[in-house]
Amino acid sequence: MTWSIVARDPETGLLGIAIASRFFAVGAQCPWTRAGVGAVSTQAMLNPTLGPRALELMRDGYPVEIVMEMIEGLDKGIEARQIHFIDAQGKIAARTGSKCIDWCGDAAGDGVSVAGNMLAGPDVVGDTLKSYLDNLHEPFVERLIAAMKAGEAAGGDKRGKQAAAVVIQGAEPYTRLDIRVDDHVDPLEELERLYEVAKERSIPFSVAYPTRERPYGITDRDYLEGLIEQQTGKPLGIREI
Repeated sequence: MTWSIVARDPETGLLGIAIASRFFAVGAQCPWTRAGVGAVSTQAMLNPTLGPRALELMRDGYPVEIVMEMIEGLDKGIEARQIHFIDAQGKIAARTGSKCIDWCGDAAGDGVSVAGNMLAGPDVVGDTLKSYLDNLHEPFVERLIAAMKAGEAAGGDKRGKQAAAVVIQGAEPYTRLDIRVDDHVDPLEELERLYEVAKERSIPFSVAYPTRERPYGITDRDYLEGLIEQQTGKPLGIREI
């Protein structure tokens, strides 16, 4: 009922997930990330406990293939699940259970994995992956959304459209970006629109957040407004979120 892409941007080291489904609020329970650890999407007959468990095991130092074996042992319903994940180094593991509904399957490239179930056909996964790999020069978020739109053009979820999400994880404990469309007639288009809105103020403002290099962030409004004006080409009139 869902397809998703998990990836590591080779230039920045950022981890990302984009997901779409004919299922309400798919971004609420399927994508999971943790700074310095990895990104996971758990889908099909959803078990939302698998994402956090996989991240805990990766955090504890287990390689992705061992994490997948351990996840299999934790869930008696694993054959009805689909799960794929990437660690902070870009290593991938994916599993499509034998009871997932056709079309279902997964495919991977260097630092990227695509998986889906209840899809119109294999081209949904194939075209999503191809689009991502063909556009490595594009900014990470745009690349992820464009890849999902390519999968949708190939048929997407065979039941139709409803929800989509994109999550970007950096080195900080909070996500760099987390946008959800829970219920919409064209969720990927709406996701793209919301991303454009985020670029107007929210994303530029995020330079003020604490980081490892700046543990207290930026609180000087004049300095911050100057930084943001450099990014956007126009003054924004800084306000707290």
